[in-house]
Amino acid sequence: MNTKKLTLPLMLALLCGPASAGVIPFLGGAQEFAVLGAESVTNTNATTLHGDLGVAPGSSITGTDSITFASGGDIHQSDAIATQAQLDARSAYDRLVALTGGIDLSGQDLGSAGVLTSGTYRFSSSAALTGTMTIDFANDPNGVVVFQIGSTLITAANSTVNVINGTSSNGIYFQVGSSATLGADAFFAGNILAQQSVSFGSASSIGCGRALALGAAVTMIGNTVSNDCNAYAPTNLANDYGSAGYSGFGVAASPPGEVPEPASLALFGLGLCAAGLLRRGRRAAPVAVAV
Repeated sequence: MNTKKLTLPLMLALLCGPASAGVIPFLGGAQEFAVLGAESVTNTNATTLHGDLGVAPGSSITGTDSITFASGGDIHQSDAIATQAQLDARSAYDRLVALTGGIDLSGQDLGSAGVLTSGTYRFSSSAALTGTMTIDFANDPNGVVVFQIGSTLITAANSTVNVINGTSSNGIYFQVGSSATLGADAFFAGNILAQQSVSFGSASSIGCGRALALGAAVTMIGNTVSNDCNAYAPTNLANDYGSAGYSGFGVAASPPGEVPEPASLALFGLGLCAAGLLRRGRRAAPVAVAV
């Protein structure tokens, strides 16, 4: 093994690990949100959120009288916080799009794709989930799962995303080329970053994750969304292993060409970290950057 090639990745991993103070997460300001729309957010029936609710650049949020914030979340309507969250969500979306390699699942239903492990999974157009999809992180702290979906993501009624053997640095990201729709009573896990909209069916939920719509609306109909399941004890939705809604991006890197997928994911995260370290040297009040 070439120890010289490992020196920089290991140093960056140590300097930018999740335990360091002042860490900037992969999702940036969008990390604090459970639901974030672009044009509008609408809600009917009783909805529960753990995390903030926001919209930008639009300002319309309707149905807030039926929303319960389980942990004191805030509402941000076209303010600086929501605007920055949208910018950060767009940046994360673009970085997910840029990932290369991975496994082509085009034409397959996620419910019949078998147990999925860490890596990148591509759909040339739409993706569907019927039944149960299981993600097994195998206790790997560098485990990240990214779904690159060319157009729509549609989950059937009563479908489920089941996550096992996770750690606090694991991440799950659905990069959706157009819009995402969750069927009635579906139980979802992971972060949806949709180019257009996110629509919830009646009583569907994101047990651990977020709904981030970058171009249009988020529509809710009596749903539950939690961006941090371990902190959301009252509902017992699921266990995200301390990952704050599967928003991690691994903690270490492997040299290019030496380890197969998902090495590119870890390297990608460390690239962001390196940029932060360079900025840190130019500021009087340094801030460490990690993903």
